Amino acid sequence: MATKTKTVYRCTECGAEYAKWQGRCDTCGEWNTLVEEMAAPKPVAAKGGGAARRMGGHSSMAEGGNVAVTPRLRDVSGSEARRWRTGLGEFDFVLGGGIVPGSMVLVGGEPGIGKSTLLLQIAARVQALGQRALYVSGEESPLQVKLRADRMAESAGDVSLLSETLLETVIATGAAQQPDVMIVDSIQTVFTQDLEGAPGNVGQVRECAARLMRFAKETGTATFVVGHVTKGGGIAGPKTLEHIVDTVLYFEGESTLDHRVLRATKNRFGSVDEIGVFRMTEGGLVAVENPSELFLGDRTNTASGSAVTALLEGTRPVLVEIQALAAKAGYGTPQRVATGYDGRRLALLLAVLDKRAGLNFSQLDVFLNVVGGMRLQEPAGDLAVAAALASSVYDRPLPHEAAFIGEVGLGGEIRPVSQTERRLAEAAKMGMTTAYVAERGVPKRGPRDIRAVGVRTVRELFERVFGG
Repeated sequence: MATKTKTVYRCTECGAEYAKWQGRCDTCGEWNTLVEEMAAPKPVAAKGGGAARRMGGHSSMAEGGNVAVTPRLRDVSGSEARRWRTGLGEFDFVLGGGIVPGSMVLVGGEPGIGKSTLLLQIAARVQALGQRALYVSGEESPLQVKLRADRMAESAGDVSLLSETLLETVIATGAAQQPDVMIVDSIQTVFTQDLEGAPGNVGQVRECAARLMRFAKETGTATFVVGHVTKGGGIAGPKTLEHIVDTVLYFEGESTLDHRVLRATKNRFGSVDEIGVFRMTEGGLVAVENPSELFLGDRTNTASGSAVTALLEGTRPVLVEIQALAAKAGYGTPQRVATGYDGRRLALLLAVLDKRAGLNFSQLDVFLNVVGGMRLQEPAGDLAVAAALASSVYDRPLPHEAAFIGEVGLGGEIRPVSQTERRLAEAAKMGMTTAYVAERGVPKRGPRDIRAVGVRTVRELFERVFGG
């Protein structure tokens, strides 16, 4: 009869180890932080103190290990592994050029956003291009997976399907079939018999992810795992789960919209913060080759409070629309509501506009929205936010073919941002004829189809746009 692996309970905050579970960690004082983990076997000491004599009496330094070969970096040979392209351009772009053999990719997103559909499409495309794909479903029955595959435009009939949640069976099947790509949906449903905890707890998720990572590296199988998202928006399970894998992808989007954004927050084989845009259709997800056109498609010429800026998502410039609405407050305390923008940054800009440009928001409700479900994280969009707010207060529309690119300082000054030329080129491609940028950030050799206007302060910008 096989002996069960010994387990311990370790605190996720301080790392203290306990033989049994308890509600409070005695070391750091935190509650409910003990999780079950596998205990590493202790090495057996050499008889007669031979190891101690070989290491000059330091026996603890020699136990349980062998001397390893340490080549110099200049002596390491080899080349980068060839990537597999799926034919889904936006997906390959986010990964950095395609799937890397032996890599492990974590795909997270809210329920119903389309993670399973995307990965089943990837499996179908990989299979059609000559590589073998294995789809491991721990949440859905084979019939449910087949019904989804029948709705897709791609044919997934040749994809191998395994409906299993036991990790040992998943790895044994993968080792026997030797697929090029293996998809595990999801990591929270897979469990190992070596741990007594229920599937989805911290110990199970971390141990299963570590073993799948080891399987991917040893066999060269590119492994994709689906991760559930918590209420806070992070991937459920320990934060170390994101450190284990090679690439972390977040699938984002509003349930009321038909487009989705795939964002890389970690990538060992490419640049981070790249995005890919998809449109959800009856036949699955379709890549959007020009995201700027999607986000600017419904703009009107006469609406006030609308401004356009150019963001850099990784290496890709994307034009997005900023909408602002300032209305008379109906209650004693005005509201400040921001969607896709940091609320504290909005409060800072309102204070700057009040102090430096004479716009008083103390009796106005302020609503700010980044169109299309995008998130405005870099400061390059500050100028567009300020222009949209002023446009709503004055109730006068901004020039329809103008873009606003720049960071706003506490003194009301406009600061330049990086890679202005690439942002201007994207704006020119989308039909913009004028771009308001920082005076020190006007490029010497910018695109010919767009005129860069340098402004020093937000007050000067408002005088140029609204006159006086």
